[in-house]
Amino acid sequence: MEKLTFYAVSAPEKLDRIGAYLAERLSRDVVRHRYGYVLIAMEALDQLLMACHSQSIKPFVESFLHMVAKLLESGEPKLQVLGTNSFVKFANIEEDTPSYHRRYDFFVSRFSAMCHSCDHDPETQTEIRIAGIRGIQGVVRKTVNDELRATIWEPQHMDKIVPSLLFNMQKIDDIDSRVGPPSSPTGGEKEENPALLAENCFRELLGRATYGNMNNAVRPVFAHLDHHRLWDPNEFAVSCFKIIMYSIQAQYSHHVIQEILGHLDVRKRDSPRVRAGIIQVLLEAVAIAAKGSIGPTVLEVFNTLLKHLRISVDFELGDRRSSAGSATFSTSSKESDERIVQNAIIQTIGFFGSNLPDYQRSEIMMFIMGKVPVFGATSQSLDTSHLGDLGTRRIQIMLLRSLLMVTSGYKATTITNALPAPFLDPLLSPSLMEDSELRQLVLEILHNLIDRHDNRAKLRGIRIIPDVSDLKIKRDKISRQDVSFMKKHGQQLYRHIYLGCKEEDNVQKNFELLFTSLALTTIELANEEVVIDLIRLAIALQDVAIINEDNLPMFNRCGVMALVAAYLNFLSQMIAVPAFCQHVSKVIETRSLEASYFLPETIFKDKCNLPKSLEKHEKDLFFLTNKIAESLGGSGYSVERLSVPYVPQVTDEDRLSRRKSIVDTVSLQVDILPGNNTEDKIDNTEEITFEALKKAIDNNGLEEQEKEKRRLVIEKFQKAPFEEIAAQCETKANLLHDRLAQILELTIRPPPSPSGTMTITAGHAHYQSVPVYEMKFPDLCVY
Repeated sequence: MEKLTFYAVSAPEKLDRIGAYLAERLSRDVVRHRYGYVLIAMEALDQLLMACHSQSIKPFVESFLHMVAKLLESGEPKLQVLGTNSFVKFANIEEDTPSYHRRYDFFVSRFSAMCHSCDHDPETQTEIRIAGIRGIQGVVRKTVNDELRATIWEPQHMDKIVPSLLFNMQKIDDIDSRVGPPSSPTGGEKEENPALLAENCFRELLGRATYGNMNNAVRPVFAHLDHHRLWDPNEFAVSCFKIIMYSIQAQYSHHVIQEILGHLDVRKRDSPRVRAGIIQVLLEAVAIAAKGSIGPTVLEVFNTLLKHLRISVDFELGDRRSSAGSATFSTSSKESDERIVQNAIIQTIGFFGSNLPDYQRSEIMMFIMGKVPVFGATSQSLDTSHLGDLGTRRIQIMLLRSLLMVTSGYKATTITNALPAPFLDPLLSPSLMEDSELRQLVLEILHNLIDRHDNRAKLRGIRIIPDVSDLKIKRDKISRQDVSFMKKHGQQLYRHIYLGCKEEDNVQKNFELLFTSLALTTIELANEEVVIDLIRLAIALQDVAIINEDNLPMFNRCGVMALVAAYLNFLSQMIAVPAFCQHVSKVIETRSLEASYFLPETIFKDKCNLPKSLEKHEKDLFFLTNKIAESLGGSGYSVERLSVPYVPQVTDEDRLSRRKSIVDTVSLQVDILPGNNTEDKIDNTEEITFEALKKAIDNNGLEEQEKEKRRLVIEKFQKAPFEEIAAQCETKANLLHDRLAQILELTIRPPPSPSGTMTITAGHAHYQSVPVYEMKFPDLCVY
């Protein structure tokens, strides 16, 4: 061997003849089953191959590969292993120049077939499979980095390599050993365990994949999982895609996600459990990709998932309708399977959204909210016209649950960023208040966005808190942006809470969430002006329970009373006005003795004795506006607005929605305003004549104009920014001041001596000791 090696190195032009001679001898010995000579010939070829690195080695390599192919074609396992070992040694040699005419199609096919060996002897079977995997690994190392050479990334090669590796990975005993980033098993484990060896080869293959050939490496995975029905159960599928996501380069993650979404579209007619398995795989892939680069597929992921959510609801309702007369068991089983799909979609949307950066998360929140079918929504929402009311409600619940998960943990710097008008308006739409569960989801979403200091857990459950300071509530000074937000949108929040308390299907959870909403608004957004508005809202809710214009059940009326008590107890301690705290504590104490069903600790128990009516109760059981005004006025609060009853803002949606309009509530509250008492009204019936009718017709147009003017003024004061209203008022005050000065100059006639002095105040001007002269218009002095 030493002499042969020396001769071959000294005369490299003889290598091709040496190789041809050894190949001829080896072929003859293989046919005659003289395996000893076969081993000697292969050893000689291996040593020559390792020793010679000249340009003349190309023809020798052809002879060498021909001999390896002969060994692999033989039915003897030992010769197959021998040929594989020689090929692996050859694959580790780096050639100076590529050989463009050399192809490895045969080796890919043969090594893939060895990976599926089913020999009756387990040891021999394992040995052949390991040899096949090592051979594939050698082919990958030899060809994967040379883009000019005939590449193995072509689909016809990947369709053989990838399933062969997955077939061996599937046999592993401990599935969890493949989860996570690449592990580094010892050399002995690699050689003895085909599953670990196949896994490492699979990781190496994916790690070398580039932008152009990533899809060719991933698509055979779907074919293998489909063929072997590995989506249900999907443990192996999940572990495969975890390996893929951890092995590929981070910037290519979106390719894999696009492929999963595409496969989900292809299998959209499959059984619910198969679709749920694919969605769970997508969840695991997204969880890994969201930590790095996700590429341009963010909206595509959500759009596809929302489309499949609608399809799942459609299937669920279709099964329910088609099997109305069939067996109940099969129907409920199909429905429960579709619920699994829907929950998987929601979990994926929520997990993906919660891992995105804030600027992308706000876009996703807007995107999902735009898909919720609500009154007045744009055409971007999901088409639920063929699903009916039940299907629309299911879609609303699913999308709001998704939105709830996306908003979890979202911390916006200002409340305007968290609740922009295009997001807030549909979220607080009346069409989302027709169902108890929908209202609960809307309130929980609001909590996620309003609570920027993680105080919600401390406020969980509606109760009378003895000492709020024990909760150690975190809060910051109210920013100017938050003050501006409450001036623009505060009425929307108050209105949603007010109407939410008046719903007949409220349960304990609804009252708990309403209490938390009021408390979080107080913590995060309340200045002195907002505090007054919240007190007006609480008193209005108390009036709702007492007057009961909406014919609410007694439980709901007592629940509203308990909600008001719990909130005013919290608010009084937060603003720390002693007189206010004393009044609230006194009412609560009186209730605990005489009417405990007005307190949350009693009314929300399983067995609570409800009163027959609330009209006969004493005033000591109620929170009184005059008492609250006296207590807050002494501490510097501007309490003038407390005397004006809270009236919810009327919108176009209220007039057109199927819900009971609050216009009736507005008209009823206007009747009890000062000056509109029934005692002051007179029975001014008059005789109806032609002249009276003619006069009424002529005045009809003027009345309509007056009504429109009043409506515009009210809308302006409700929605216009505070700074704009203040500027207009200041301008009008200055004009009044100038007009007064002109009138005084025109009407004053200076007499010999003044008759006295007075003080005139107009706008921001203040005049003192102005002489009062005899005037032409005596009423001006009174004015």
